Amino acid sequence: MDNFKIVLFLCNWSPHAAFQKLQDLSFDIPAEINMIRIPCTGRISKALLFKAFEMGADGVALAGCSPGTCRYGSGTENAIKNTQDTRDILDIMGLGSERMRLETFLPDETDKMYQFLSTFTSDLKTMGKTPIKGFRSDEIPEDPKQSITKIIAEYDAYACLDCGKCTSSCPLALSGKDFSPRALVTSLIEGDITSETIKENIWSCLTCGVCYNRCPSEVNFPELIQKVRAHTTKDITGQNRLTHGGFFQSLMRSMTHSDIQQKRWQTLPKDIKTDPDSKILFHGGCAPYFDIFFRNHHKVENSDILENALKLLNFFDVTPAVLENERCCGHDLLWSGDRNNFLKLAKLNQKILNDSGIDEIITACPECYRTFAHDYPANGIDLNFKVTHLYEFLENEIDKSAVTFDGPEGRFTFQDSCRLNGLDEIKDLPRKLINRFASGNFQEMQDSKDGALCCGNSAWTGCDAYSKALQVKRIHQAKKTKSDFMITACPKCRIHLGCAMEDPFEGGKLKMELTDLTNIIAEHICWE
Repeated sequence: MDNFKIVLFLCNWSPHAAFQKLQDLSFDIPAEINMIRIPCTGRISKALLFKAFEMGADGVALAGCSPGTCRYGSGTENAIKNTQDTRDILDIMGLGSERMRLETFLPDETDKMYQFLSTFTSDLKTMGKTPIKGFRSDEIPEDPKQSITKIIAEYDAYACLDCGKCTSSCPLALSGKDFSPRALVTSLIEGDITSETIKENIWSCLTCGVCYNRCPSEVNFPELIQKVRAHTTKDITGQNRLTHGGFFQSLMRSMTHSDIQQKRWQTLPKDIKTDPDSKILFHGGCAPYFDIFFRNHHKVENSDILENALKLLNFFDVTPAVLENERCCGHDLLWSGDRNNFLKLAKLNQKILNDSGIDEIITACPECYRTFAHDYPANGIDLNFKVTHLYEFLENEIDKSAVTFDGPEGRFTFQDSCRLNGLDEIKDLPRKLINRFASGNFQEMQDSKDGALCCGNSAWTGCDAYSKALQVKRIHQAKKTKSDFMITACPKCRIHLGCAMEDPFEGGKLKMELTDLTNIIAEHICWE
């Protein structure tokens, strides 16, 4: 018989008193319940709630204080929001929202506590176990120093001329952080991977690629850092550098389980046409998860990019397939050092996509494009179809079609995507598209193109005071253009710059509308 695992986060106040009485009176508490005593349910983040599922829990319960009785004031309210967000994420993943439940209690509600635990256990057994078997690593540890020596040789870091061009152009260094690609490479060559400064700097790098563009020896520092992180990811410094409690890495690791059957495209507008038999597949990426995770923070709405991308495909008479069980490409696992699970996810995607019979995959996400088109082949994952960025498709179609644009009105500027900037075949496409509808109302920021400032975060790592300072600097540059809004080309730029605009010290000085290039094109394109 299957052994079910239920994690119960039990508030130390009223719920604990009710649970304690159950024990004192020898109630038959379900053996599947694994109780964790906590100070307040409001302190259990979405990352912790989801982590329990990643580690193999079949259900997670929160037992909190009744509204108005929380000792910390907003604990119950926070728990309600985090629970609903987690439930909605579980629904998209196909696990089912009913695996996550919250109930509130007064100290004397012993019978209510027993009924809640018994009913939840019974319901879970009816639903069955989750397809997530629990995280374990099959990775065979290597000697980090020997591995990093190989990486240094692979990227010819010995060719560093010690000229300092990387440091003098690094957005992070220019924001005031004591960080130098040149100095870090020198330390790694010398075998220093244990000092706190070096460990910190390995995880501070934004992997934006500005240093690579400036390096006279063409040392690909971002990819070098990517490989080095894979050999230091178990270090506590690396774990502490994951933002939002490592939620997105947990989400992606959970997707490596082949039995998961997600429900990704349940809410598409009826006017969008898709065809399951199409030879062209549209890959959406993680935008729906971003929207749920951040909706109570700064109301992120990146799913509109996916809907507008599909509308544009329909506009040009393409009716694409969408994959209901679509998984993440694995970009953030790879760039945050978890190469082992990246490869598991990549191989699973390889089988699903190669067996789907498609000729082409189109994505609007620069990270998905880079991962499928470059990082999969570089890691031995061969795909039997063409990988196309939406901008390439649009530029080709607009170039041969009788289309025009009816706007947009107002002055605007553009935030470069690091991943697009790092790929010669598509780096110029955003501006080509912008110039098709710009009528003297487009103004470049001070740092643009190859020298553009990063949005301050990469692969959900390294968010600190310096990356925030970088974001604020970038928004000030946008403000100096006197623009009414900023166009972005990456969902994460939209998230991170939007977050920085809520800086309490700057007040409303940083507020500016952010919109994605895909949305602008979809809203203003028309037939002549």
